[in-house]
Amino acid sequence: MQAKPCKGKAKLQDENTASLDLLNQETLLFDPAPPDPDALRAVLAFPSTYSVGITSLGYQIVWATLAQRHDVDVRRLFTDQGDPLPRRCDLFGLSLSWELDGPVLPELLRNQRIPIWAIERSDNDPIVFGGGPVLTANPEPLAPFFDAVLLGDGELLLPAFIDALQECRHVPRNERLRHLAQVPGVYVPSLYLPRYDADGKLIAVDPIEADIPALVEKQTWRGNTLSHSTVVTPEAAWPDIHMVEVVRSCPELCRFCLASYLTLPFRTPSLDDGLIPAVEKGLTATKRLGLLGASVTQHPQFSDLLQWLDQDRFDGTRISVSSVRAATVTPELARILSKRGSRSLTIAIESGSERMREVVNKKLTTEAIYAAARHAKQGGLTGLKLYGMAGLPTETDDDIEATAELLLALKRDTKGLRLTLGVSTFVPKAQTPFQWQGVRPEAEKRLKRLAKLVKPKGIEFRPESYGWSVIQALLSRSDRRLAPVIAAVGDGRESMGGWKKTYRAALNGELEPMPGPAQPLPPSWADVVHNPWDTERILPWTHLRGPLSPQKLQEHHDQALAVG
Repeated sequence: MQAKPCKGKAKLQDENTASLDLLNQETLLFDPAPPDPDALRAVLAFPSTYSVGITSLGYQIVWATLAQRHDVDVRRLFTDQGDPLPRRCDLFGLSLSWELDGPVLPELLRNQRIPIWAIERSDNDPIVFGGGPVLTANPEPLAPFFDAVLLGDGELLLPAFIDALQECRHVPRNERLRHLAQVPGVYVPSLYLPRYDADGKLIAVDPIEADIPALVEKQTWRGNTLSHSTVVTPEAAWPDIHMVEVVRSCPELCRFCLASYLTLPFRTPSLDDGLIPAVEKGLTATKRLGLLGASVTQHPQFSDLLQWLDQDRFDGTRISVSSVRAATVTPELARILSKRGSRSLTIAIESGSERMREVVNKKLTTEAIYAAARHAKQGGLTGLKLYGMAGLPTETDDDIEATAELLLALKRDTKGLRLTLGVSTFVPKAQTPFQWQGVRPEAEKRLKRLAKLVKPKGIEFRPESYGWSVIQALLSRSDRRLAPVIAAVGDGRESMGGWKKTYRAALNGELEPMPGPAQPLPPSWADVVHNPWDTERILPWTHLRGPLSPQKLQEHHDQALAVG
């Protein structure tokens, strides 16, 4: 009798074949180093699919940095694909750029048979580390899952972290963690203990030993170059794109903006030594170029870069740019982008209300928005995407009406230009002036009101889920007491209802507590998500320092609310 094929083995073979097919389509823009026999075995994970993960410039840079070291043997892990993984690894890493990515971590760890709680790992378990803007802003909700968190720019932090780990890789785990905690910007959560008062209010997060730094500061890369793609593949979310970081941070300092405040100071690479060589390198592998940054057109030599890209030798090259500042849109910018395959521009207006733009420090007039639309059309673009917010501090119904009126006026003023309005609910972000504000429940109704006003008039309306914004706020403003909720929520992490149900179980003392010292029950859902906080409150991230001091953030907060 002929043996029946093993379905499990066949499935594994299919997955391996699919993974190899993906890898064979990659064009690397760097030379991986052959690992030494005793190299650190590392797994670099991404909390989503290959297509999404390989499109992340941050992920690409971290992977390439590790892959170019002889003393590291790095493999990749995505939720659907990945390189063949070692049976055992020394290092397991994760980069987070969005709050909703974080809750995937316990599942990733379980699948790799790594204890999800850092306190339960032995000398034989890997060091689990993480980085990225979400963890740099406030790692505390996820802190019990991590052995180390890298706060700041990877250009500095990652090499220093790996070097320090190599120095102590053969000593007991607790000694390794103490050694890593001495590296500037490396936060080891297990060496810090939250303290609460009798009412469960956080009063401090203190180091457990005198030689552990009381304050961990974000590290800032100040070099003359920024990042660009290290791999090009047709399987990316944006197929075959070469991404070049044109600017880092933003000089405008909108009061809600994590991308601005957390990444200060505003930095620009040299045109001749940074941007042009990066573009040239990528265009050896592809004809699609993406220029990235919070405000790319504010690079002081951006017009020179555009003129350089206007050369005939770039005919056939498709160029796209991320969000640009409305006041920098010119017919020439639109002409060159249109010539290079772009059909639209994206500008962030935040609100149609002049008063609201003053509250958030947008520094943008209504006339500048009109001019941006006219210039986009004049230059040959066919669409304009605008981004706004609902539920900003001090916002009224009149401000929402003003946003609708602005869009309708733009449509009348620039007939034939396709307008798209993307709107999200305001989310308070740690390390920004609006970290003391909450999500306003009325934002949900205002999103619906805005849709009713603009959709029938031929304006494409793309709202972000109010529920997602609420979950982001929960993850952004919580402390370590959220970790058992994250561990328990499972597939419920996809919905606000799942989070509320699991959080309610935590408040009732029904969840399995995390190991270690007993923690009081978490604060109420409303306190974390919706309520404004007193500026004297001890924040979960008070022991972690971003680019600006809490005093400076409070000053900017008070200035915003004083607009009235």
